[in-house]
Amino acid sequence: MSTAIIALVGLAFGSGVILLLRDWRITVPALLLTYGGIALFLWQSPLLVPDLLIEQNLTRIVIVKLITGIGVTLILLITGLTFSQEYGLEELDEFGLSELRRAARAAQRQRASTPLRLSEYAVPLLLLVLVLLTSLALPRIYPIAPLLEVDFVWYWLGLTGLFTLVTANTLLKIGLGLLLSLASMDFLYTAVLSTPQTRGVGLVPLLLLSLVTILLALAIAYLSGLLYGRMKTLDLAALE
Repeated sequence: MSTAIIALVGLAFGSGVILLLRDWRITVPALLLTYGGIALFLWQSPLLVPDLLIEQNLTRIVIVKLITGIGVTLILLITGLTFSQEYGLEELDEFGLSELRRAARAAQRQRASTPLRLSEYAVPLLLLVLVLLTSLALPRIYPIAPLLEVDFVWYWLGLTGLFTLVTANTLLKIGLGLLLSLASMDFLYTAVLSTPQTRGVGLVPLLLLSLVTILLALAIAYLSGLLYGRMKTLDLAALE
């Protein structure tokens, strides 16, 4: 299996996991896998002209996108770790602690008695199948990029990002959907401007795209902090 195929499988798997699952402990690392797959695919793509002497076929585009993916993932990971913890237990008296233990035992019994609801994953699974069929069909019906694989990637990322937004139940997952959608447009822009008929992507536009991506991650972290400060949860159902 070629490196390009491995990259395609990796980014498709990562973004598919983001659409299917809800646990940020899984979806945030899956975002890093998606960005890693994008960087690896661009590294092996014949569209980019090598402009660094560190490694064969290595370009500034690959380096910048990999650093951006790592930075965005760290921001969301720190956000999830920060606002998933419970603070202030030492300030509770003995009565408050006993009530907290009783509520925890009741919640544990309820989880044990409630079977796994596969219906919660039925809609995301159907949407993922729709994304797969659409991403395979549209590059042949309406090609935009110079390579079929490039069209598949940007269609896949864009659709998984859109459907992640539709099915999101937390602010972090909304952020993941927005980041996937932005990664789709970023990827298409990079690929189209890297054709032989163009002059390629300049360093300044490339850095601006990365800056927008990091600012979006920071905005999601900030909004998550506001919601957690009010509701002590990142779940959007708390707003109802």
